[in-house]
Amino acid sequence: MDKNTWIGFLLIAAIIVGFTMLNRPSKEQLAERQRIHDSISLARMAQAEAQRLADSISAQMETPIEMPKEEAKPEEQWVTLENEHVRLTLSSYGGVIQRAELKEYHASGDSINPLCLFRADESSFGFTLVTINNRILNTANLYFTPVACEQPNKAIMRLPGMAEDSWLDFVYELSDDYMVHLALEPHNMQQVLAQNVNALELYWTQSIPQQEQGRKFEERYAQLQYMLVGGDMEKLSESKEDSQKESTRVKWIGYKDQFFSTVLIADDAFSSSQFHSKPENRYSRYIKSYATTTSVPFDLTGKTPTGMRFYFGPNHYHTLKAYDEGAKKEDRLYLNKLVPLGWKIVSWINTALVIPMFDLFTSWGLHIGIVILLMTIVIKIIILPFVFVSYKSSAKMRALRPQLDAINEKYPADKMQERQQATMQLYQQAGVNPMSGCLPMLFQFPVLMAMFWFLPTAIELRGKSLFWADDLSTYDAVFQWGFNIPLLGDHLSLFCLLMMICNIAYTYITMQSQATDPNMKFMKYMTYAMPLMFLFIFNDYAAGLSYYYLVSLFITIAQTMIFRWSLDDEKMLKEMEENKKKKAGKPKSGFMERLEKMQREQQRLAREQAKAAQKRR
Repeated sequence: MDKNTWIGFLLIAAIIVGFTMLNRPSKEQLAERQRIHDSISLARMAQAEAQRLADSISAQMETPIEMPKEEAKPEEQWVTLENEHVRLTLSSYGGVIQRAELKEYHASGDSINPLCLFRADESSFGFTLVTINNRILNTANLYFTPVACEQPNKAIMRLPGMAEDSWLDFVYELSDDYMVHLALEPHNMQQVLAQNVNALELYWTQSIPQQEQGRKFEERYAQLQYMLVGGDMEKLSESKEDSQKESTRVKWIGYKDQFFSTVLIADDAFSSSQFHSKPENRYSRYIKSYATTTSVPFDLTGKTPTGMRFYFGPNHYHTLKAYDEGAKKEDRLYLNKLVPLGWKIVSWINTALVIPMFDLFTSWGLHIGIVILLMTIVIKIIILPFVFVSYKSSAKMRALRPQLDAINEKYPADKMQERQQATMQLYQQAGVNPMSGCLPMLFQFPVLMAMFWFLPTAIELRGKSLFWADDLSTYDAVFQWGFNIPLLGDHLSLFCLLMMICNIAYTYITMQSQATDPNMKFMKYMTYAMPLMFLFIFNDYAAGLSYYYLVSLFITIAQTMIFRWSLDDEKMLKEMEENKKKKAGKPKSGFMERLEKMQREQQRLAREQAKAAQKRR
């Protein structure tokens, strides 16, 4: 190589070295490159570890995993107890009555299937058991084994104990009516349950399905009721959610609907009870939900079985009262109190008059419409003398109308006390008692209220038809508009409408035959407004009740027309004038003297107050 070639290589080397030195990274740049390199290395290591874990999981997924085998649950079994009245279905799961049907009745709108008080998912019933190793069990969650029984209408559900040759039996015996007895019979349970157990906690819930067309009234009469030992009845609110604790011993607990009840009756008594009642939403298929927590005595040795009874049946007065026949007073159940018959005096009229009369007419095999008609006629005959006295008093006051008008003209409105005194003096001389017109109402009102309580709750009316009404125990809707009108509802009942029209007619006839003050026009309009109010009040009530009031009004109108034709106003006026002459020289009665003295005293006080007011001015 010549000289020029070496010089060229050296220059190229110098350029490369110089360029390298000029472009060499600083210490900061070298540190950044190292950080990036380390990050890349860590990322690659993490990726490799993730891949290794993924491969491991994949390998595990490919290998079948053996799960521990669950213990097979016993197969649920059912036992049926049945008589001509009820059909009860017992389940081995919980050993309880899972379904109760009343064979003689049907739910509203269902004429085929028996009425079902509750189904499996609508009721829960169980006892709390405390084992010897402090485990807490509920029989409602345990499986029982049905034991074969040779006796008819008897079933035994057996809960095997954890120890050998130990069990707890639920023994059910169905009677010939609506009662079924439950006995808890332990066998060698001392080696299973805690030794200090002398009572069992009982938990019972039930949802009450809607059975009737008229939900409003079914809600009103559906109620949780219970009877204390001694005969005192207690109730939870029927209109709102309510709870109550009871320290007193309880004889029975009733889950009540309008016409049917499920009642739990202790052989001895329940103690430390808590009750809860909750109304359901109006769109729910249930009316109320009830819950009870209470305690029952329990003998571990089995020498004294724990016993109780269930009543699954109608709220029929005689059926319920029959359970007290022949019983001592301290042993009576008073289940008939489940039938609402009104306040004390009204209840007495129902039990002494209305129910016996109803039983008599129905025993003749008459149609229910004829029965109510005959009852109305009998009641009208009983109170006829008082009604006649009332009408005669009104007729006398009507005959005295001209003389009353003269008194009103003589004494203007600002002399009201003088007017009243003169009016009372006229009544006394004529022999008229203005209070006699009120006396019939004192006798009629309790009877009217007795029928008001009896007919809507009489199960005998349930499902009975009359004319256009298919069921006299509920409203007879002839028009329905699918939406709610305040106070009236979503329908119009024909019997109620006819009752209102008849009531307006009766009011018109009464107003024509009575002496009225022309200055009291407002009261006249109010009298006509009352029948219209009855339409809103009774539109949801039982058609049987509206039918009774309709028939009663027809008979009352007929009575009024007969009284009017039989009484002569001129003849009565002559008799009153003669009576005035006879009493002219006689001293006033003590009552009239006291009344006039009170009026004079009121006049004196009024004059003194008027003078004092003038002085202050």
